[in-house]
Amino acid sequence: MRDDQLLRYSRHILLNEWGVEGQERVAQARALIVGAGGLGSPAALYLASAGVGHITLVDHDRVDVTNLQRQIGHTQDRIGEFKVQSLQQAMAQINPEVEVVPLAQKADVALLNQLVPMVDVVLDCTDNFEIRHAINLACVTHSKPLVSGSALRLDGQVAVYDSRHAESPCYACVFPPTQNFEETRCATLGVLAPLVGVIGSLQATEALKLLSGMGASLQGQLLMFNAKFMAWQSIQTHRQADCPVCSTHRH
Repeated sequence: MRDDQLLRYSRHILLNEWGVEGQERVAQARALIVGAGGLGSPAALYLASAGVGHITLVDHDRVDVTNLQRQIGHTQDRIGEFKVQSLQQAMAQINPEVEVVPLAQKADVALLNQLVPMVDVVLDCTDNFEIRHAINLACVTHSKPLVSGSALRLDGQVAVYDSRHAESPCYACVFPPTQNFEETRCATLGVLAPLVGVIGSLQATEALKLLSGMGASLQGQLLMFNAKFMAWQSIQTHRQADCPVCSTHRH
């Protein structure tokens, strides 16, 4: 590791649980972030600042003025740009060493099956139930850890689904695809700006723990946060033997 890198990442290297070895692991790691909005912005900025070597961003949307209230990776002068390109610029301003690949396209099954096998961790920063299940299927199929986050109105949640561990549930174990979910978006119900920052930062934290080998992940837990009352709740989640995804697609 070069002297300038030792200086840049010194506050991480000083952590006994991290050290030079953890930093080197992170520098060689590859992350996939699906969604470059409210959750994806803080997650990507923190992964870039921490020196994750290669980060792929996937989002087909463009920056809109309504995004600026909470999507901190974007700025007024980048309205109209693809979110992945706007976020790439923000990441480069913090840490130009990180290799960022922006893909301005929708995360469909074919793209996910192409990208997921090449990375070490996947962050689901989307707000679409169908895409969430496609991401989960790809992660289970290719045995990659998934850091899932969501935020709406004043409530957020984060979880880690790691199919490399036999006892770990997948996203579909907790939120079955057969459930009739009414698709709710912050465009119609609203969302508190710092809430997505809290959840996106937690996603970055879990991803960095997985990549560096530090601590224990949130696997087997669903961590829920209510911003209105500043209340945290963690519930245990379990693998379902009849899960339509991980009972048939897990290695």
